[in-house]
Amino acid sequence: MRLNESQRTAIHHGEKPCLVLAGPGSGKTLTIVNRVQYLIESKQVRPEEILVITFTKYAATEMQNRFYELMKSRERSVTFGTFHGIYYHILKWAYRFTSDNIMAEREKYQLLREIVRHQALEIYEEEDFIVDIIRDIGIVKNNMCDLDSYQPQGTTRAVFQGIYRQYEEMRKSVRKVDFDDMLILCHQLFTTRQDVLVVWQERFKYILIDEFQDINKVQYEVIKQLALPENNLFVVGDDDQSIYGFRGANTKLMFQFQEDFPDAKQILLDVNYRSTPNILQPALQVIGHNKIRFPKKIDTVKGEGSKIQLREYKDAPAESEALAVEVKEKIAAGMMPEQIGVLFRIHSDARTLVERLIAHKIPFQMKEKLPNIYQHFIGRDIMAYFQMALGSRSRKNYLQIMNRPKRYISRESLEQAETTFEMLHNFYEDKEWMLEHLERWEGDLDTLAKMAPYAAIIFLRKKIGYDAFLREYNAGNKEQVEEYFDFLQEIQERSKPFSSLEEWLAHVDDYTKTMEERERSYDPAPKGVRLMTMHASKGLEFDTVYIITTNEGHIPYKKAMKQLEEERRLFYVAMTRAKEELKISYLTEKNGKDLSPSRFIEELNLM
Repeated sequence: MRLNESQRTAIHHGEKPCLVLAGPGSGKTLTIVNRVQYLIESKQVRPEEILVITFTKYAATEMQNRFYELMKSRERSVTFGTFHGIYYHILKWAYRFTSDNIMAEREKYQLLREIVRHQALEIYEEEDFIVDIIRDIGIVKNNMCDLDSYQPQGTTRAVFQGIYRQYEEMRKSVRKVDFDDMLILCHQLFTTRQDVLVVWQERFKYILIDEFQDINKVQYEVIKQLALPENNLFVVGDDDQSIYGFRGANTKLMFQFQEDFPDAKQILLDVNYRSTPNILQPALQVIGHNKIRFPKKIDTVKGEGSKIQLREYKDAPAESEALAVEVKEKIAAGMMPEQIGVLFRIHSDARTLVERLIAHKIPFQMKEKLPNIYQHFIGRDIMAYFQMALGSRSRKNYLQIMNRPKRYISRESLEQAETTFEMLHNFYEDKEWMLEHLERWEGDLDTLAKMAPYAAIIFLRKKIGYDAFLREYNAGNKEQVEEYFDFLQEIQERSKPFSSLEEWLAHVDDYTKTMEERERSYDPAPKGVRLMTMHASKGLEFDTVYIITTNEGHIPYKKAMKQLEEERRLFYVAMTRAKEELKISYLTEKNGKDLSPSRFIEELNLM
């Protein structure tokens, strides 16, 4: 491939620091591997003195293979790796670390689950709570935050501090370090042992970092230590594509790099080889609304191409059906399904689409696990009510819903695997008020049995009191209540096509089995239309891209409004995955509520 002027300038940069701003589709991997070749062949740098760091094993391996191909396998002494991999190697050398010292993510989750279960906390979705705690622990460690002043996103400050301290105590007691600890320990090692630092400074004289916009504070501090005294740091990134703040990435470090290294050369890779002008220029127009960014002028080598299509749909079912039909037509016309990407902000935005793709028998691939809405506790509650209405008397169903809403039924009254209302009546025979609760429950189940699912869910919510139960349980947490009502309303809307409880339960069972089978048979080689979150799309490209549910509250996401510039960067990343066609759709309503188009659509000036 012929190199453009900005790529050649970056590749032939001499000594000292250099910041390369690499826009989407600008050939940054090509630039990095060619620079390594230049250092070896033209600057006579010893290959073993060169360190190339990126953020994932996949990216490191891909870059390494590109380099081997360029060098025709003549040189294999250059070190390619991830931050964690390189830091682990250093700790292994210094402290004789082995893999036994590293706490796997599975172990970390189990340890935190044990801690959480011993807390006096009322948690409905334990897995989600622990995921939030793990994220907050990572942010504290990766950004060297003061624990006492850190405000967690997943729970209260007091609860998080208690869990954090207990986690650290238990982790140390089993002599384990997690992945975040490796970064901190490496920083402490270099800070306290100048002799060790010198060894590694002499080992790596030239350091190249890919995806520099994703670096966190502790990674940055270690790199600054390692680069001394020559400071031959060649960092490549795009501040406009910094989208991992929730993991601790800090885009402001790209600006701090200029302050820390005032003699650093700045180069912009200003040619996009991926997208057409009719895709790239509106994307640049949107990202231009961010205040904290390096200004950029990026050109493209392609012809004008198709204009971005903006589409309005009444609701998610209408959007999903239209998309499924169009994708089916594209595939029938000869387009490879793998060249079609459907992007969304959060997993739940894809639930309705997945059902339509399955119904149309369209092959699709979704690497990330799509949470099954029917396995959420609200879905399980509804299924338990319906199963009991149809005659099931399993102890599991009784336990699931006996106090949703509150009926004051104790577990002691349900000792046998199969339970009957007669047994409950006998248990509470001396409590007339309890017998009234039981009779009302039985009557409600008899009524449900005669209804279609849609009407039955309304009856469950309004007459039986399930809505009131959710409000009471989550009193004081308005945001959580609204989220639960969204789940409930979505299940209710999905139930409309079914005429009986039996038919709906059979559909839920088939859907669940299909999704579980897809997970078991997941093939890492992408086959079928690619469905993924905007975050997961980073680094990928497709001929045709659909961005769905582009509404306020979805993108930008309602829980991330304080990170509005990062949300705009995320939309920019999604737009710039498209090579030839970009189609953006929004809804006018969801679950009976009116929706507005995303503010980012307005910034496109397409309406």
